[in-house]
Amino acid sequence: MAITKERKRELFESYVEMLSKSQGVIFTDYRGLNVSQLETVRNKLREENSPYHVIKNTLIKLALEQAELSVPEEMLVGPVGASFCFDELSTTAKSLIGFAKEFEMFKVRGGLMGNKVIDLENIKAIADLPSREVLLAQVVGSFQAPISGLATALSGIIRSLAYVLEARKEQLEGSGA
Repeated sequence: MAITKERKRELFESYVEMLSKSQGVIFTDYRGLNVSQLETVRNKLREENSPYHVIKNTLIKLALEQAELSVPEEMLVGPVGASFCFDELSTTAKSLIGFAKEFEMFKVRGGLMGNKVIDLENIKAIADLPSREVLLAQVVGSFQAPISGLATALSGIIRSLAYVLEARKEQLEGSGA
């Protein structure tokens, strides 16, 4: 069934908007997936605020051009799906890499992170990153450890000073009697 010009215009505008608002987009080859498997992919990515769309190649190329972005031609050949990442790119990458393992025919091609082209290896590396919350906890922990060590050292010095003063007091009381 052919898509009307009006529908093509709507798709084009939505692609441009999603490209401009998203942190990145990851392109996939979904050939070989049945409807149920494709719905599994869509539902999981929708939960992660990274909607997955089966896209028209000519329209996404025009949208990329409009957004002043570009990707290698081979990323947009044949049937292409795109996940627009509005939250954490690492979570989306992790899910898509997981789907590629779960569904043999599903392939991650590459994508964009901001305006930088990322290939499959970069996406795998991004997928291995911990979530934002975990990274923040690690940073806070790295700041907290030296401060905690300093507090322990200072309390040890104060405790030692208190023992010295107490011993001196007892010494003076003993010699003064």
